[in-house]
Amino acid sequence: MKLLLLFLFLVCPLSARPRVIVTTDGEADDRCSMVRFLLSSNEFDVEGIVNSSSQFHWVGGEGWHAFHPVEWVRESIDRYGEVYPNLKKHDANYPSPQELLAVWKVGNIQGAGESEQLTEGAKWIAKVLLDQSDPRPIWVQAWGGCNTIARALRLIEQDYPHRMREVAQKLRLFLIWEQDETYQNSIRPKWEPLNLTTIISDQFDCMAYIWPKVLPPETQRFFKQEWMEKHLLKNHGALCSSYEHLNRAFHAEGDTPAFLHAIPNGLRSLESPGYGGWGGRYVRVRANVWMDPPPDPSWKHPDGRWTIDKSWAKKFENATEPEELRMRERYFRPITRWLEAVQNDFAARADWCVNDVASANHPPVVTLKETPLNLVVSAGEQVTLDASASKDPDGDELHYRWWCHQEVSHGSNDRWPVVLKPQAKFVIPTEVQAGEVIHFICEVQDSGQPPLTRYARVILKIKE
Repeated sequence: MKLLLLFLFLVCPLSARPRVIVTTDGEADDRCSMVRFLLSSNEFDVEGIVNSSSQFHWVGGEGWHAFHPVEWVRESIDRYGEVYPNLKKHDANYPSPQELLAVWKVGNIQGAGESEQLTEGAKWIAKVLLDQSDPRPIWVQAWGGCNTIARALRLIEQDYPHRMREVAQKLRLFLIWEQDETYQNSIRPKWEPLNLTTIISDQFDCMAYIWPKVLPPETQRFFKQEWMEKHLLKNHGALCSSYEHLNRAFHAEGDTPAFLHAIPNGLRSLESPGYGGWGGRYVRVRANVWMDPPPDPSWKHPDGRWTIDKSWAKKFENATEPEELRMRERYFRPITRWLEAVQNDFAARADWCVNDVASANHPPVVTLKETPLNLVVSAGEQVTLDASASKDPDGDELHYRWWCHQEVSHGSNDRWPVVLKPQAKFVIPTEVQAGEVIHFICEVQDSGQPPLTRYARVILKIKE
C-alpha cells in the first residue's frame, strides 16, 4: 500500500491548494461569509462544511440566540450551483455543487458548547484528520464554537491515542474568538502540549458588525451601498443576490478572515501566523498558540478564554479619545491594510458568476526572476529583488510596489524606500545586526476592472 501511495504521489502530485474544513453556527454574518467562501472555493480543497453551535446560537436558543435551520448550507450550495457553470469557465478548480454537498455534515448543534454527542460532523472531521492518503495540513476553521471540533478530537483521543501527535502536526485551527468553553476545557489540555498550531482571532471584528465605526474612512467606500450594489448585489447571479445586506451596504463577515488567511495569494501567511496577510497577523502567546498583536505594549492577553467579554476590539468599538483612536487604527491595521484588495477580489469573483472570460478580470501571476523567497545576505551587500517575470492572464498592464513589511522586520523602516518598478535594488546597511530579518513585499496590481492584486514575499536574513 505504501508503495502504491508513493507511486500515486509521484505520478499525480498533490494539489498545492490548502485543505480546509469550515464549522459554522449559521449566524447572519456566517451566511454572508459563506457567499464569499463559495466564490473563493477554487482556492481550496474543501474537505468539510459542518454545522455547529456557539454561545450565541444553538438549537433551543430564543430570540437572537435562535439557531438558523441547518438547511441554509444546502440552500447556499444550491445557489452556488446556479452560477457554477460560469465560474468553471474562469477556473477549472471550482468544486462542483455535488462535491460540496458530499462534505456537508451536521455537527453538535443541540446546545451552547454541547460536545457529548458523537455527531456526523464530528465523525467526519475525525475521519479527515485520520486519513493518511494526503500529508498536507488541514485548516479547520471555527466560525462559531469549537464544540464539534472538540468532539472530533476526543474521538481521536479515545480510539486512536497513538496517533494524536501525528494529527496535531497536521491540524491547523483558526478560531474566530472562543465561542464556547470547549477549547479551554477539552482541546487546550490535551492538544496544546502537542504543539498544535492555533490562531485565536479578535481583530476579525473590523469585518463584523462594527465595521462602520472602526474601518478607516478611505476603506469604507468599498463596504457602502454604492459599491456593494454595483459589484455584488445587482446583476451578479443567484448566489450574490442572496447576500444578506444591511440597507444595501455590507452587513458583516466576521468569519471571513479565517479563510482569507488560507488563500494562496503570495503573502505566505500559511507559513507562519506571524507573517501577516489578508486574514490578519498574530503573535505567539504560549506553546504554538497565536493571538492578536497588542495595540500597546502594556496590554496582556488573557490567560484563559479569548472571547467577547475580554475582546480588545469591543473595547475600541466606541473609542473617541485621540490616543484610543490611534491604538484602534494600529490594532486593526493587520487586516485593514489589505481590504481594498480583498474587496476588489470579491468583486471580480462576483463578475465570474455572470461574465464570460473575455469580459472579466483575473488576478496577475507574480513570478520572481532569479530571486529566492528566502535569502541570507551580508552587511554592505547589494541585493536585487526582481518580479519582472510576472504576467497577467488578461494582458493587462502591471503596476509594481516593493515595500518593507515593517511590523515583522527588524530595524528602521527609513532604511528601505518604496520602489514602484519590477526590480528593487538595495544595499544592505552596514549597521544591520547579525540575525536580523527583513520582509519585503512585492504588490503586483493589474490595470483591469476591478483592479486585482497578488504578491510575493521575500525574506532576507542577515548572515550570522
